[in-house]
Amino acid sequence: MSSEALPGRELMDRVYRHQRHVYDLTRKYYLLGRDHLIARLDVPAGGHVLELGCGTGRNLIAAARRYPRARFHGVDISGAMLETARRNVVSAGLDGRILLAQGDATRVEPPVFGPQRFERVFFSYSLSMIPAWRQALVRGAELLAPGGRLSLVDFGQQDRLPLWFHRLLFAWLGQFHVRPPADLADAVAQIAVDLGAPFSFVDLYRGYACYAEIRRPA
Repeated sequence: MSSEALPGRELMDRVYRHQRHVYDLTRKYYLLGRDHLIARLDVPAGGHVLELGCGTGRNLIAAARRYPRARFHGVDISGAMLETARRNVVSAGLDGRILLAQGDATRVEPPVFGPQRFERVFFSYSLSMIPAWRQALVRGAELLAPGGRLSLVDFGQQDRLPLWFHRLLFAWLGQFHVRPPADLADAVAQIAVDLGAPFSFVDLYRGYACYAEIRRPA
């Protein structure tokens, strides 16, 4: 599928055409839990890692530095974001270990990168921006190698935070087409049941964020 035919590509390019230049500087204050996810990846030597919705490449660069014996791959629907990601990866001197491609997270095909399956697949604050987020989550699980692990971090439902904070944050996020799914925990559990896989789902920072893992059986 050509990049022009990707549903949602033009919308994401409009949203991030200018924001991408300050994205990492501003998002570090409220995209909490990203480094928690990276620290828990525990990528095996020689393993392949896929991020679905890689944005500016910030997470891939941090993970590649932490796990120097692994290879990393990123997919994003926005050509504008990928342009920034490619510059960042080259600037970090990691273009030999991080491969990027434009694509839809709901129907990524492995031949884009070479490996058919990945030891680690992760979403970092990207599921809440994907309208068909369940489909993307299922696709991520399908791309796991035996014994592999899917990890995600995203906005939680703010259950233990003041109601005014919840309303203000969600209204602001809506301006950027970010809609944290209320039934994410149920979806994670169902995918794990379908795979016969153990899983975990925890709230972080009093429900501000949530973190989940699905571990595919070997």
